[in-house]
Amino acid sequence: MLIDKTISELAVGLRSGEFTSVDLINECYDNIAKYNSRVNAFITIIPREIALKNAQIVKLTSPLSGIPFVLKDCFVTENIKTTAASKVLENFISPYSATIYKKLLAAGAILIGKMNMDAWGHGGSTENTDFGPTKNPWDVTRVAGGSGGGPAVAVATRMAAFAVGEDTGGSIRNPAGWTNTSGLKVTYGRVSRYGAIAYASSFDTVGPVAKTAQDCAIILETIAGVDKYDATSSPTPVPEYSKLLNKNLSEITIGIPQEFYGDGLDPEIKAAVLKVSTDLQSAGAKIKEISMPLFDLCLPVYYLIGPSETSSNLARYDGIRYGHDRSNFTDETIRRILIGTYALSAGYYDAYYKKAQQVRTLFIEEYQKALSQCDVLLQPIMPMIPPKFGELLSDPLQNLLADIYTVSQNPVGVPSLAIPCGFTKSGLPIGAQIVGKMFTEELLLAIGHQYQQLTDYHTKKPNL
Repeated sequence: MLIDKTISELAVGLRSGEFTSVDLINECYDNIAKYNSRVNAFITIIPREIALKNAQIVKLTSPLSGIPFVLKDCFVTENIKTTAASKVLENFISPYSATIYKKLLAAGAILIGKMNMDAWGHGGSTENTDFGPTKNPWDVTRVAGGSGGGPAVAVATRMAAFAVGEDTGGSIRNPAGWTNTSGLKVTYGRVSRYGAIAYASSFDTVGPVAKTAQDCAIILETIAGVDKYDATSSPTPVPEYSKLLNKNLSEITIGIPQEFYGDGLDPEIKAAVLKVSTDLQSAGAKIKEISMPLFDLCLPVYYLIGPSETSSNLARYDGIRYGHDRSNFTDETIRRILIGTYALSAGYYDAYYKKAQQVRTLFIEEYQKALSQCDVLLQPIMPMIPPKFGELLSDPLQNLLADIYTVSQNPVGVPSLAIPCGFTKSGLPIGAQIVGKMFTEELLLAIGHQYQQLTDYHTKKPNL
């Protein structure tokens, strides 16, 4: 199958004439016809004839030219529906496009769909969606992860070559870990958020989902950079990530924060993630055990600040200017609005929101201290295997606890790369995340790439 190839392999094949963009597009749409009814990854499928027309006229000007991709349905796209997986925006068509979408189109990539997600990004399973849950292709009785389950499933099932998602507290990394794909949560400000429907504005980041770390590097080269429409985007120069993947691992020290491997972590996941450290050590990396004693505070900090910001952001959806009224919000979204509004209200602001921001500062210092002792941190992505449908929805507290390993990086702003690192005895994927200092994506991608040269987990795909 052509779409099994990496982006760099596809780019070479397109330029040599071995195959055409039309061949790639047709293969993706054939896979959509085979698999989407079983996994429900798409909210909007671009008509095949439109994608084929774009494929026929595309000029091969970049590594992404002629390559089919999908977007999480939180990015506005002119003339194409954007819903954020909520009935509030069921028929909304934006008058403008997100910066990352315009950059990908300029690079010659071809959009084939907008993907299912937890409505507004509120959830870790893509069950909290008004368009039906996305199913895990490795076991369709289980969740795919969230909030970006749709994009990850599209890549895992080869319905697209790559995807772009949004990560506020694990929404790229969580589904990557549960679907055997690679996903990058970038440094805050590395990629423009202009045109991305906000969940929590000081946590939101935009990044790639793909088969490999090398693919993520190629995509990031295209979408990263300062944007005049996003005052929080960084002017830090964008490296040629794909040319910096062969770093000498003997120069790298990998920190193992003990608090991330304690009670509540599934034993199979713990073993698989720790084996990543031994595999990298055998390739020359140094391993160092460290401590992050404030780890237990990450959930309360995230779930006070995040809902506070979302209660403010969602106030614009009043049913007057655009979209439907608030009666269309899901229970999970209402719950987060209520928590956030309470935390910001008079008499409680100092006790909750202000204190959470103060602890956030302590957590930033905690990460700085940890990363002063090593170059990167190796952590699990999820504490559990993908749950059966309903297990998280029926227990809101468990739903929050599922994010325990992914919510600490966003308040700090540091980057994190999720990569496949094994399978459970029952055949379900396991992922690990590599966390680094601000703007060290090239280091994370290099470590991920070299790990994927040592292993073949990332090449496995579900047998739907």
